[in-house]
Amino acid sequence: MSPLVQEVVGVHRSGSHDFSKRSQPFVDLVEGLGVEGDAHFGATVKHRSRVAADPSQPNMRQVHLIHSELFDDLRGAGYDVAPGELGENITTRGVELLELPVGTRLTIGDAVITVTGLRNPCQQINDFREGLLKHVVRRDDDGNVVRLAGVMGIVSRSGRVQPGASIRVDLPPEPHHPLTRI
Repeated sequence: MSPLVQEVVGVHRSGSHDFSKRSQPFVDLVEGLGVEGDAHFGATVKHRSRVAADPSQPNMRQVHLIHSELFDDLRGAGYDVAPGELGENITTRGVELLELPVGTRLTIGDAVITVTGLRNPCQQINDFREGLLKHVVRRDDDGNVVRLAGVMGIVSRSGRVQPGASIRVDLPPEPHHPLTRI
């Protein structure tokens, strides 16, 4: 059995607060700031609702990553969603992003992203595709909310990221803490 390939499928950015982001040949990650040229670039929060609440909050959502396997699942449910359309900066394959603990470091080329939490999907997903929200936010058999729309992170080391780049996953020291919405 061959080892699972962990790689970048696509990279995306948008300089405005659009829901979807356009695919790029590469993106440059800047330590402590995020994706250069993206609307969420900066040391303090850029998400509109968070800016309204407290614009001085640190930006723990500098980079949004989604596993492309989610798009495969959504296709099976009748939704054709392409990488970048759910607003992520980096689309991955082969990394179980949702299972990673807080503080996991993802090395992609020279860049390092530290995972901070789960994306908290909102009504904009239904505005994008009617009924899609229930496929990315569900309840498990015990009634717990399960968020499937990717993870957020901060840039811990600058570098360029492009499709085809391999991803190395380094878990933090134990005890591991599960991801929560951020």
